[in-house]
Amino acid sequence: MIKGKYRYIMAAGALLAAGLAGASAQAQQTFKVGIVTFLSGPAAESFGVPAWNGGKVVIDALNRGEGPAPYNKVGFGGLKIEPVVIDENGGATKQVQELRNLYQRDNVDFVIGYVGSGDCLAVAPAAEELKRLLVLYDCGTPRIFEEAKYDYVFRTAAHGTMDNVALARYLKNSNVKVDNFSLINQDYAWGHDSKADFIGAMANMYPNAKVEADLLPKFGAGQYGTEVSALMRTNSSVVHSSLWGGDLQALILQGAPRGLFKKSVVALSAADHVIPPLGDKMPEGVIIGARGAYGLMAPKSAINDWFWKIYQDAYKTYPVQAPYRMVQSILGVKNAIEKAMEKNGGKKPTNEEIAAALRGSEWDSPGGRIRMVNGNGHQAIQDIAIGKTKWDAASKSMQLVDIQRFPAECVNPPPNMKSQDWLKAGMPGAKCN
Repeated sequence: MIKGKYRYIMAAGALLAAGLAGASAQAQQTFKVGIVTFLSGPAAESFGVPAWNGGKVVIDALNRGEGPAPYNKVGFGGLKIEPVVIDENGGATKQVQELRNLYQRDNVDFVIGYVGSGDCLAVAPAAEELKRLLVLYDCGTPRIFEEAKYDYVFRTAAHGTMDNVALARYLKNSNVKVDNFSLINQDYAWGHDSKADFIGAMANMYPNAKVEADLLPKFGAGQYGTEVSALMRTNSSVVHSSLWGGDLQALILQGAPRGLFKKSVVALSAADHVIPPLGDKMPEGVIIGARGAYGLMAPKSAINDWFWKIYQDAYKTYPVQAPYRMVQSILGVKNAIEKAMEKNGGKKPTNEEIAAALRGSEWDSPGGRIRMVNGNGHQAIQDIAIGKTKWDAASKSMQLVDIQRFPAECVNPPPNMKSQDWLKAGMPGAKCN
């Protein structure tokens, strides 16, 4: 009798120990996440570093369980987020190897990253080959999902067609007379795609306007004296540019003293991020896009108030497009992971389970509602806002005024239609209020 009782106690003890061990293993589990963005080079100061700054404060808040509803569960589904941060500087070939290292050496669960369109085009096939989850938080080229289909690759922000269609619509809505226009864009995927999208959008809004100068300096050129001279000679009604980061700052600092921003209406598709560092050196009257409804043009909401506060408290400046896009990616993945865990009984989900939950999903971000509509549910669409720079003497800061907002369906191509085909067809199905 005693012997049997002893065996029962031992068995019960073993079950308890096993249960505690399982609970301990669950408590020790994390989501190890690769984060890739520019930490050095000309794109770091105004884009890559602010992006990670936004990611860091939000990850820290989520790990403490301090996100606003519905993001108030600790980390991702109760599991802490462990970031592994990698510099994007160095070119596409290097980034493919770094991506493989993140998966195979650092054993990350998935990767959130990439700003450069050339980098995105290079790493997406590598992630797919490895069957590992890759979430692109930025990079503007429409070609990612228009030229290929992926199971493991997602982009949680709209591509660059939206930016350029919105600029053209803003010009038209603002009654800007456009007889001709010139362009200056970087000589790589993002610049070429932005140029094509703006020309296509203008063909719909201003069918009689002619293209004058079409300039394609190299990424990181830094010196734009020749290009500014060429633009000044054209007498163009509008000058369009998708330059960003240090290149954009250089163009503004070199072009403004020579009168470029007074001679033509300048429309910049991705420029809000240079307003804080330039301050009063940013010209007034420049039409500015932020690649979404971000920063000074973000919609009023509880989640935006939360993000704005924790970012400004940490860095003593307000967030612009790059941190917004990083954060909407993190929140989109969090939403997908927690939906996957609801289905699998609370276990840490696999890549395939996360991908299934992210595909076609929707969530609220500081920049508004994000919807994975295009690219077979792998490509996001979102609303966008465009504004105009104006110096505010009271706050001694450059502000954005005359803001116009465009619904996602107004400025993004419909599902299963390529951007250029949509623009050439006259933007069928566009819904603008």
